[in-house]
Amino acid sequence: MTTPGVREFVLEAPAEDDTRGLPAAALAALAEAFTVAPERDGAGTHRRTWLDTFDWRLYRAGLTLQFEQARRGGRLLLAQADGTPQAEQPVTSWPRRPALDLPDGPARDRISVLIRPRALLPIVKVVSTASVTRLLNADGKTVVRLIVDHATVTAPMTAGATAAGTTAELPLRLAIAEVRGYPGQARRAAALLAGVPGVSAASQSEFIAALTALGRHPADYSSSVEAEITATMPATVAVARLLLRLLDTMELNVDGVLRDIDTEFLHDFRVAVRRTRSAIKLLGGVLPAELAGHYAAEFKWLGDVTTPIRDLDVHLLGFEAMTEQLVAASPADLEPLRAFLVRRRALEFRRLARALRGPRFRAITDDWRKALLEVRDTGGRKRRPTARTLALATTGRAFRRIAALGGAITPDSPPESLHNLRKRAKELRYLLEFFAPLHDPVAYRKVVGDLKQLQDCLGEFQDSQVQREEIHALADAMLAERAAPAATLLAMGEIAANLALSQAEARADFARRFARFAGPEGQQRVRTLLTGSGAGQ
Repeated sequence: MTTPGVREFVLEAPAEDDTRGLPAAALAALAEAFTVAPERDGAGTHRRTWLDTFDWRLYRAGLTLQFEQARRGGRLLLAQADGTPQAEQPVTSWPRRPALDLPDGPARDRISVLIRPRALLPIVKVVSTASVTRLLNADGKTVVRLIVDHATVTAPMTAGATAAGTTAELPLRLAIAEVRGYPGQARRAAALLAGVPGVSAASQSEFIAALTALGRHPADYSSSVEAEITATMPATVAVARLLLRLLDTMELNVDGVLRDIDTEFLHDFRVAVRRTRSAIKLLGGVLPAELAGHYAAEFKWLGDVTTPIRDLDVHLLGFEAMTEQLVAASPADLEPLRAFLVRRRALEFRRLARALRGPRFRAITDDWRKALLEVRDTGGRKRRPTARTLALATTGRAFRRIAALGGAITPDSPPESLHNLRKRAKELRYLLEFFAPLHDPVAYRKVVGDLKQLQDCLGEFQDSQVQREEIHALADAMLAERAAPAATLLAMGEIAANLALSQAEARADFARRFARFAGPEGQQRVRTLLTGSGAGQ
C-alpha cells in the first residue's frame, strides 16, 4: 500500500532517466540508503479513462470513477476525491457511446441514484508507461517499491468539449508503495526524494493534473446563471452579461442534444431559453427596443420547437413511477403506451434536430451574441440605472404581483388562476437567480426556499393537469393508429385518475404554502433581502 501524505511526487524539470526509468538524480539520492533494483515484469502500459456526467455529479458528490482498461474488458474503480477506494467492479467491455446504464455491480449500486438520468461521459483519458523499482535494505529484502509513471493525456470527444482530441504530457510521476511491515523505510525513501532538486510532493491527484494539462478544471460546467455582475455596474451591462451567460449554456448543450446523449442536455437547454425569455420580458427595457422585440419572438420559437420532445421525455422518464401507481391494471398493460411514446419521440427528435441544424437557429445564436457583446461593451457609457437599482425595482414588483394574485385565489378560483400564479412565481425565481450576486446569501436562501416550496405545489397542480390532458390526447392518438388495446386504455384511465388525485392534493396544500411565502413573515424576509442587496460592489 502507499504511505499517506508522502506517496506521490512529480518531477518538475526534465531529467535524464537511467535504464530503469528512474531519474538519475533521484537514483543517486536513493542509493545513499538502499540498493536499487528493477522489478522483473514491473513495466507496462496502462490505459485509464475518468468518467463523470456532463454536469459533474460524481465530482460534486466527492467521488471519482475511472475505467481501467485491460486486454479484455477492464474494471471500474470508484473512489473518494482523496483516493480512498469505494467500490471495484469488473466489466467485460465498455460501450463506445456514452453509458446510460452501467453493468450490474457495486460501482453501479453506489452511483446510479447520483447520476440518473444522466449518461456517464469520458472526461479525460490517460495512457501511461510505468516501471517499478525495488528498494532493498542491507539484508537484501525489498522494503519499498517505487513506481515511475510517464503519462500522456487526451481530451475525449465529450459533448460540448472545446479541447476534444487535444493531447498533453504530464510531468513524470513517482509513487512510493509501502511494503507491509516497513513503513519507516517508505518514509525514509520519501524524505530522500523530497530533497532531490526538481522533485516535489504531488499537490494534485493524477485526475486533476490531467484536467489541468488540458486547460480544464473540475465542475467547469453548471446550468446555473453565475454571471459576473456587481451592484454598481450599469444595468445595461449587467443584463447583457446575464444574457451572454445564458447563451453560453445553450450552446454548450446543443451537441449533447443533437447526439441525444441524455435527456438533461435538452432540459438545461430549455431552462436557458426560458430564462432568456424571462430576462428579455422583465429586464429588456434597458436594452435597445428593437433588439428585445425581435429576440423575444425568436426565443419563443425556440421554446416552442423544443417543447414536444421534452414533454415526451417527461412521460418516459416517469414511466416506471407511473406503472408503480397501478392497482387495478398491471405494468404490462402500459407497454403499448411506452412503445407509442418511443416512436413519437423519434419523430419529434428528427424535427428538433432539423431546427437546431437549420439557418434560423444559427442566426439566433450568432446575431444575438454579436448584439449582446456590443451592448455589453458600449452600455457602460450610461451610468444609470445601476444593476442594484434594476434588481430592487424588478424583484420588488414581481413579489408584490405574486402577493396580489395569490391573495385573490380562493377554493372556488379556476385552475387558470393557479397556472398564472405559477408563471409569475417562475419569473420571480429567475430574477432572484439573475441578481443572486447582489443579495445577502443567507437572506437569499430563505426567500428562495419559501418560493421553491410554493413553486413545487403550483408545479404539482399544473403538471398533474397537463399530464392528465396529455394522457387523454395520447389515448385518442393511439386509437387513431389502432395501437391501443383495451387493457392499455383502462390502465391509462387509472393513471389519469391518479393524476387527478395529485392535483387535488396540491390544491388543498396551496393556501399553507402561499401563506408561508407571502404572509407577514415571508414579506419580512423579502424586505430583508431587498434592503440588504448590494453585495458585490
